Amino acid sequence: MDWLQNPEFLARVQFGFIAMFHIMWPPLTIGLALVLFGMEAAWVKTRNIFYFHQTKFWTKLFLINFGVGVISGIPMEFSFGTNWGPFSTASGDFMGNILGFETAMAFMLEAGFLGIMLFGWNRVGPKMHLFATAMVAFGSTLSAFWIMVANSWMQTPAGVKLVDGKFAITNWFAAVFNPDLPYGFGHMFTACVELSLVVMAGVSAYYLLKRRHVDFFRPAFKWAVVALFIVAPLQIFIGDSAGSALAETQPAKLAAIEAHWHTNKPGEGAPWALLAIPNQKEQKNDWALEIPDGLSMIVTKTLTGKVVGLDHFKPDDQPPVWIPFYAFRVMVAAGVFVAFMAFWTLWLLWRRPERMSAARIGDNKWLLRGWLLAIPAIYTAVEAGWMTREVGRQPWIVYGMLRTSEGVSHLPANTVLWSLVMYALFYGVIGIAALVFASRTIRKGPSFDAPPHAPGRGGHGAAHTAPKHVPLAPPAAAHDQLTIKGGA
Repeated sequence: MDWLQNPEFLARVQFGFIAMFHIMWPPLTIGLALVLFGMEAAWVKTRNIFYFHQTKFWTKLFLINFGVGVISGIPMEFSFGTNWGPFSTASGDFMGNILGFETAMAFMLEAGFLGIMLFGWNRVGPKMHLFATAMVAFGSTLSAFWIMVANSWMQTPAGVKLVDGKFAITNWFAAVFNPDLPYGFGHMFTACVELSLVVMAGVSAYYLLKRRHVDFFRPAFKWAVVALFIVAPLQIFIGDSAGSALAETQPAKLAAIEAHWHTNKPGEGAPWALLAIPNQKEQKNDWALEIPDGLSMIVTKTLTGKVVGLDHFKPDDQPPVWIPFYAFRVMVAAGVFVAFMAFWTLWLLWRRPERMSAARIGDNKWLLRGWLLAIPAIYTAVEAGWMTREVGRQPWIVYGMLRTSEGVSHLPANTVLWSLVMYALFYGVIGIAALVFASRTIRKGPSFDAPPHAPGRGGHGAAHTAPKHVPLAPPAAAHDQLTIKGGA
């Protein structure tokens, strides 16, 4: 139990726990904001009330997720000052500005227009409301950009030099647009979109299995699947590109991710370990299932390309191997599973349309259950990917320039331990509350109230007339109700 008396280890566990909990929420906020903008834009353009109802339903889940994301992110700001004071002091000129940009430029924009998006249906015209939704989507994406700027700089620091223990900015452009940013932000942003589409498909699959609101959720299910047919393979491609870039920017991380201990000799390929039992003490794998020359092909796109092994680095400069090795494979497996589900579903829609009709889609129980399983799978992929990224950077808090041990505050172990316990209880409460509210929202289902105004007519207050309906209409009972309310 010596680890209980190690303040550095406890501080790392605490920040890791906070970050792992927090990262469950922003991806859905970012991706779902884009979905909401698309649906509301369709409503404004087509005057089809079906899109209004879709927007209103998914907004409920967005609001729950946004709230928990904001609450769970606040302790992260505290941790920089309490547990990581030396790091904050050293990197303050850069990290302080970047986090300030995120708050002033992104969060404030998002939070300001969120009020109009949620409560402005009866107070502003449809185009203004659509603009507010667009700003929420843009603000959430901009927030992700600045956060990934900060994190990518920690992975591949650029545009700075160490002066008396502090990072002095020499080139702001190079620091912001550091080598990892295109891959880090691209991979994370695509993950946000993919996760949101999987949640959309999974929630829709739940209703289709229950044969409830089939006319409402079958189109949403199809939209999500068609989008995932593009996004899931794109994410795999971006991930592959990011992995290849690690060979240049973070070779130790790449070697740890692949449990690659020894640099391959000229003219020989590096094998790719599908599975292995890494032994860091002995600097080898006790057992491995390998594909000859596979790692060289993946990283360099040649059979004999050089891939630097962990033997190139001192043991004290090596990342721990077990966590990034297996976390990476969990991420890949979950991502491939989502891509498979998208291809399988699209094949059925194309080749077996009768099985995917409104009358029979609920009979595809294995398919729909697969989409229910895809929801925890995609969240697992995000968590595993973040673990791969962060643990693979160790033992550096700023790669190659500042060690994690040098960035931690000198606090008593008991102080860090008790704050960790309190954070765990706090996050447990809000996590359970979020799941309860989300479950109730999903079980309750969509409402089919009349919109506050007909798109394109302007004005405020109650509806002037019911919008016209095109083939994608809500269920008949709701249609009748809307007709009575609208007077059309």
